Amino acid sequence: MASITPRTVQAGRARGSVVLGVGRDAAHSSHEAAAHAAIAQQLADLLGYDFAGAYVPGQHYPGPLYFVPGDVLTALDAAEACGIRSAADLFGGVVPDRVVASKAITHPLVDAPTRVPEGWSSAFAERVRSVVLPGYSAYTPADARRAGRALLHLGPVRIKPAHGNAGRGQRVVSDISELDAVVADFDEEALALDGMVLEADLVDLTTWSVGQVRVDHHTIAYYGTQWLTHDNAGEVAYGGSSLRVHRGGFDALLRESLPPPVRAAAAQAQLYDEAARQCFPRMFASRRNYDVVQGKDHRGQPHAGVLESSWRIGGASGAEAAALLRFHDEPGRRWLSVRSEERYGSGAAPPPGASVLFHGADPVVGPLLKFTLVEDDDDT
Repeated sequence: MASITPRTVQAGRARGSVVLGVGRDAAHSSHEAAAHAAIAQQLADLLGYDFAGAYVPGQHYPGPLYFVPGDVLTALDAAEACGIRSAADLFGGVVPDRVVASKAITHPLVDAPTRVPEGWSSAFAERVRSVVLPGYSAYTPADARRAGRALLHLGPVRIKPAHGNAGRGQRVVSDISELDAVVADFDEEALALDGMVLEADLVDLTTWSVGQVRVDHHTIAYYGTQWLTHDNAGEVAYGGSSLRVHRGGFDALLRESLPPPVRAAAAQAQLYDEAARQCFPRMFASRRNYDVVQGKDHRGQPHAGVLESSWRIGGASGAEAAALLRFHDEPGRRWLSVRSEERYGSGAAPPPGASVLFHGADPVVGPLLKFTLVEDDDDT
């Protein structure tokens, strides 16, 4: 077992400071805060900066600042006031409106919707239509019911909160009565603010995680899979990610000989990413992660598409930071396999060689272990 400890940096060599959080965008729990601090320390090592802990507005920091927020930032002016002006200034992303940070942008609204959220881009939904599942987004019960009825002819429909994560709050409906009951369960004010997503439910599916991360001049791209687990209360929770990481960005990854399903997923993620750059020109992100699903609907018809984006620090970010450091230390390396894992329960123990991000009793979720592990050391 190895904990995350800072590398030795000669006195006076640090060029700036890595800081955590920006206002409300700090981590929401003690285990997240600890994991984010460990990742921030790794990023400080990569940059040759000092890790300065939580950001304090108005405090003097020597040299430039590099931010590690706990969530995507949704206020461009506030971000710029802190010194965050481009993707080079943070690990994560900045978007102009709340809707851009949600799953809702992935699908169109129904015709003549009764509510259109601020910042909505119908052009984006149209641009990505070929690389997402059949689906709609909705911000009122009436629109949600119309969307669900339009999709039910394909079979069961999956309904999920547009800002949900790790599968929490998702429901599958098979007929109109179930649809109406699930829609009625949504709080109308919350629905108007955050929206819901309705899309064709798939079976026999595989979900790929495809991403690109750039920190300073270091860039990696990767593909992999993630899995869910059950937390100490028996609820579904994120369990981990296993990544195959390549030096360079999406373009470099797609030049490699990839298994056909991986190539298809990576190409869909790249198209989604490029559409976001063009349709939301004021957004920027150094971490660009996409969940891409491949499976069949209940009639046996194949479907594949991007489910959502993540332009913020995430469950796989421990693995991303470990990969960035290894590529920095080994300039000739092209590939690396690494995973992040979260295990609940008092008996969880890290495997040999793991770097621990958090190991203890979180006041809210209870005993939890978070670690990263380099699994494959070949540099082919």
